[in-house]
Amino acid sequence: MTSRTPREPRLRLVPQTPTQRAAAGRRASAGRRAPTPPKGVAPQDELARRARAILADAVRLAHWAERTGTSPDAVAERAADELGLTPTQVREHWGRARLAGLVEHSAAPAPVRAGWRLRAWDRDDTAALRGWVALFDAWSLARPAPPDADPGTLADVVAAVPQLLSVMQLSDGPVTGAGLIDLLRRRISELRADRDPAEREAAERDTAEVVRLLGWALDTLASVGALTLHARSHHPERARLTELGSWAMWTKLEHICIAAQSPAGNIEQSAVAMLRGCANLTPGPARAEYRAWLAVRPSGPAVTELLNAARGEDALIRGLAFEALRVVGAPALPAIRAAADEPVLRPYALLWLADHEEGDPRDHTESAHGVLTRAEETWLWVDTASAAHEHGADRVLLDHVDAAPQPSVVELVNEIRTCGHPRTVQVLLALAAAHPDPAVAKRVRRAAFQVHTGGA
Repeated sequence: MTSRTPREPRLRLVPQTPTQRAAAGRRASAGRRAPTPPKGVAPQDELARRARAILADAVRLAHWAERTGTSPDAVAERAADELGLTPTQVREHWGRARLAGLVEHSAAPAPVRAGWRLRAWDRDDTAALRGWVALFDAWSLARPAPPDADPGTLADVVAAVPQLLSVMQLSDGPVTGAGLIDLLRRRISELRADRDPAEREAAERDTAEVVRLLGWALDTLASVGALTLHARSHHPERARLTELGSWAMWTKLEHICIAAQSPAGNIEQSAVAMLRGCANLTPGPARAEYRAWLAVRPSGPAVTELLNAARGEDALIRGLAFEALRVVGAPALPAIRAAADEPVLRPYALLWLADHEEGDPRDHTESAHGVLTRAEETWLWVDTASAAHEHGADRVLLDHVDAAPQPSVVELVNEIRTCGHPRTVQVLLALAAAHPDPAVAKRVRRAAFQVHTGGA
């Protein structure tokens, strides 16, 4: 390796280990103050107390699952008997425990283990609030939708709910059922018009189905502690955010406002366009953009869109997509576990999973070293090097050599030749052109030629 003065480029190419990310987070947070909540928002300790009360049975069930090493899904009757719950309640609270990130499934030695939030639940208000927010973000999974619901209308209702909650937070008071129905119909009309202008009036024709699904959405949000209902007749006469719900929506709106005032302001863009707009931002502002973009979208579709962006040919977008998925947190877990079976996403997914399972960054004591095989590390290096080549200067590519898993350029080139990455030849040629040592550059060009001609 050549000796160079290390520096941190604005373009972050290699996923950080959990320890590095925790240190960077502490440095970034040291220089900025959190926005002050508006008057009327309860203090954090009171909000955490409410979050613990809402998830009390889920926490009991998570402790039981950790202690027995058994998923309550498989032994609902046994768990119900030991905890004084019904089997239906066991299934409901077990679903909440998973959505809140209280437990993690593992292949061995036990099928269930505690997540960091469960370990820190009683001593850390942040853990309790993060767990409740994860449940709130995944509200549409907390209670099954009507089995005969129209899938298209159901998807539109789920996508429209964040705007309804924003209006409720900004109104600072109860909203009538009629007002919510009107808001929902107008929002669905906008969503459908964005897809096809001819669909603008479709919400008018589906009023009965929209009202029915609004009832399901409000009941589900009430069940997770986000709002309260005062029902009359066949639909809620009034709905009002709880203190937890108001705080969560204020936080999301604050993220949106911060991003809207930033030079990037990508909240209305597609995932690919948003990530491309974040490419030249440092980690802190980029995370603010990710949070704002995610705040106005349901978690499920947002995760799907980010993973689809990561499947593209641009390695820079792939790396940034997984940085954005780190902001998503627990709701992204099932999709990323599935993505770990895809060769192009596997190294990024495994590092994301290792980072997620490490838990609270303040508790990190180990890095993600050893998560990937040597071959996977080399493939990841080539992928991120291709981002450096396409989006950075030659100096960025040379600095990236220091992040290689191999101790020398010779070993790096030898292993690159067999890693199977589709951009191997381009990366080798770019490295040869940028390297200051003529002998090393010649060796790298020869390796590129051999790979190109099938001699790897």
